[in-house]
This record gives sequence, C-alpha cells and structure tokens, in this order.
Amino acid sequence: MKALVTGAAGFIGSTLSERLIADGGDVVGLDCFTDYYARAVKERNLSGLAGHPRFRFVESTIRDADLSALLRDRTHIFHLAAQAGVRKSWGRDFAVYTVNNIEATQLLLEAACGASSLERLVYASSSSVYGDDVAIPMREDALPQPVSPYGVTKLAAEQLCHLYYTNYRVPTVSLRYFTVYGPRQRPDMGFHKFLRATIRAEPIRLYGDGEQTRDFTYVHDAVNATVAAAVRGVPGRVYNIGGGSRVSVNHVVEMIARVAGRQPVVEVDPAQPGDMRHTYADTSLARAELGFQPQVSLEEGLSAEFQWLAGVL
Repeated sequence: MKALVTGAAGFIGSTLSERLIADGGDVVGLDCFTDYYARAVKERNLSGLAGHPRFRFVESTIRDADLSALLRDRTHIFHLAAQAGVRKSWGRDFAVYTVNNIEATQLLLEAACGASSLERLVYASSSSVYGDDVAIPMREDALPQPVSPYGVTKLAAEQLCHLYYTNYRVPTVSLRYFTVYGPRQRPDMGFHKFLRATIRAEPIRLYGDGEQTRDFTYVHDAVNATVAAAVRGVPGRVYNIGGGSRVSVNHVVEMIARVAGRQPVVEVDPAQPGDMRHTYADTSLARAELGFQPQVSLEEGLSAEFQWLAGVL
C-alpha cells in the first residue's frame, strides 16, 4: 500500500501512519500544524516515524500542497485532516472550519479524480453528523441533523465524498468515528482533560449533569477499522465506527478513580451549546463488511491513556 495520510501529525493520523508502516506500507504524511493545540504535541506524535525510509513528511495545507505530485503513485488516501472541536466552531471561528473541513476536502477530491492508481479514499467523518433526533443505536441510514457547526462541516465533507463517487467514481469510503480516545488523544478532549486533572490533583470540570452518554472507541480499534475500510470498504458507503462502550460521563469518572487510584474532584458547569446528549453506534454494517470487531474495553483503554499521559506530563 502506498498511502497519503492527511492530518498525519494528529492523534489518529500519527497512530494510523505507524500502523501502515508496520504493515509494510509506504506513507506520505501531510500536515500543516494548525494552532488548535501546541505544535510540540504534534511533533512528539511524529517522533516514532522520523527518519523511517518508508515515511516522508510534508508540512503544508491541503490548499498549498502539490496534490497532483503527492498522489501520482498513491494507492490509498486517508483523509484525517480537519479543524476539530465542537465548542470552538461557533461564531467567527466558523470560517476556519469551512476552509479546513469543507474546502480542503473538495480540493483533495478534485485532485483524486486524476489519480489513476487510487484504490480507496477513506474519509474520517464523525458521529457529530447525527445530532440529537436520531434513534439509538444510530444507524447509517438515519437522517443526520447536526447540532453544532463542526458537525455541519463534517457532514458537508462527507456529502462531497459521496458526490465525487457518484459523478466521478472516486472510490470514497466514509467512517463516522464515535469519540476516539487513547494515547496521544488531543489535549482538548474529555478523557485527556479528566486524566490530566486527576494526575495533577486538579478538579475535573463536567458540563451538565454527567448523565450524557458516549460510545467510546479506543484508537487502535478505530485504526483497525480504518485500515480495513481501505481494503474492504464498499466505495460510496458510510460506516459507523464505535467501540461498543457506551457509558455516562459520571461512570467514566468512576472508572478514572479506579485507574488512577484516587478519587477525582468534580466541578460542574452548565451544558454547552452543540454538545450531543447521547451517542451510540450501530456497527452491524462495519462488522459485516469490514470485519470490524472492537478489542479494547473502556477501562483497559482508559488505563492505557492514563499510563501514557503520566509519562508525558
């Protein structure tokens, strides 16, 4: 496999790149180091790939990259680059999301039209596309109605993937990730913040009553699904990727106490606009067509993230 990984310096992108290299692949990693969180964190994510003869890193935005040259011999594209974050996507920052999530995806898809060697383009979508008015567990054929600007941009990019498949036969496969966590998780994400606060004996800040639930997916399970989608995914199709670990945030705090060996101090803030109340993936399609089978339980994954974070703080 000769892969282009966009967002290669990120949490999932760097983990995926390492997996592809371990499997014998040749990887070009593309990342522009957006300022959403510290560059040093992303550089640390790439440290295990630095100098590897089958990994080449290109620092650039998708807009400024020479995509035709990058795609000339690539058999697979993994499009993970995006502006992350539900709460930051409101107001004036929305323009950043449209540029990085929608316009960049369109540019990449346009370039992919001319990539004769391309076998799959795997797009990293999000459970945020569903919104709150969808039956639980969430199925891919439900009507998506996002409740955040971030979710709107992820859905728009997903739709672009579908129309480039329909009209130009670009072999796109979209994966709706459900709350991915584990080592290298972004510093703005819940588990990272909760574990960091617990390690430092600082209070955990919860939004709302803590009874909101999420389907949490360990990063290596998400990566396994992503690699499988590149080989077995049906072009034009969308798959839910969830870990089957749907629990309340309050239950997560209880698990953190066991993993850390200390009781976290909790402070409660009001619920935030755009935060979904519940997520839970119906993964029957991914199981049937991708052979997707989550391997890591939530408490095992939390323990792994805790050990990693304790080592880097």
